[in-house]
Amino acid sequence: MGNARDRRVGNDERISLEAFQAGLSWATILRKRPAFRVAFDGFDPERVAAYGEADIARLMTDTGIVRNKAKIHAAITNAKATIRLRDRGGIVDFVWSFQPAKTPAPRTFAEIPTTSPESLALSKALRKAGFAFVGPTTMYALMEAIGIIDTHLLGSHRRGSSGVWIA
Repeated sequence: MGNARDRRVGNDERISLEAFQAGLSWATILRKRPAFRVAFDGFDPERVAAYGEADIARLMTDTGIVRNKAKIHAAITNAKATIRLRDRGGIVDFVWSFQPAKTPAPRTFAEIPTTSPESLALSKALRKAGFAFVGPTTMYALMEAIGIIDTHLLGSHRRGSSGVWIA
């Protein structure tokens, strides 16, 4: 992504989509991603933070997205919290401050963790900052998605592909 505004929008999108994915398959969310982007104004935090009851009603009738009222409310809540975090360096720096000193090194799929002390700490810190639907498992998935951790199997051609961790 290009400029700072684009990075902010991208991170708000990631947190929102992680929340919508909770309890569902990623394939479902990825299929619906273009519709989510349209429905949520490109996940622009200022726009989403200003959503009211009419917007919630519109979203609840949009068959292109996951129509879960609690998750829709969480997206709005999280947009507001994202804006507030700008006074503390922004969502990008905040999330990356929870990068562990080392990444998992799974040899088998059974060894891939679903949480970590860092994802638990990030979850707690985000909740304290006013975020919703940011449990430790959801935050671990976010950490995987943005490269803070690398859970690709040792020996996999994808290991180290984020450029953050060297195999």
